[in-house]
Amino acid sequence: DVQLQASGGGLVEPGGSLRLSCEASESFENYAVGWFRQAPGKEREGISCINNSDGSTFYTDSVKGRFTTYSDNAKNTVYLQMNSLKPEDTAVYFCAAHLFRDIAICPRGPGLYNYWGQGTEVTVSS
Repeated sequence: DVQLQASGGGLVEPGGSLRLSCEASESFENYAVGWFRQAPGKEREGISCINNSDGSTFYTDSVKGRFTTYSDNAKNTVYLQMNSLKPEDTAVYFCAAHLFRDIAICPRGPGLYNYWGQGTEVTVSS
């Protein structure tokens, strides 16, 4: 089973940037990798996904144009670059991997992701 380690969270001012990392124990070539976040009192929200079969990406509307996800295959790492951060981005962020079956897809919701990292906390505040 693939093991995931999320890192890079911290405290940042509104308008600032952070880069989160998701390091895996093996190659991502047979996986989609998603980023999710969960704030206190709210449901887990899917914010992005990268399909490592074809390189395509998905972003939820609330982060589109501000966040970018990309892969470094040599390091077995997927990144989430977060720019123009807002207080409402404050949450614990998780990365997750979906193992491809007969069709390579990039799931939007958490139900089809097989493996999860431990989460890293992001706080956006003055």
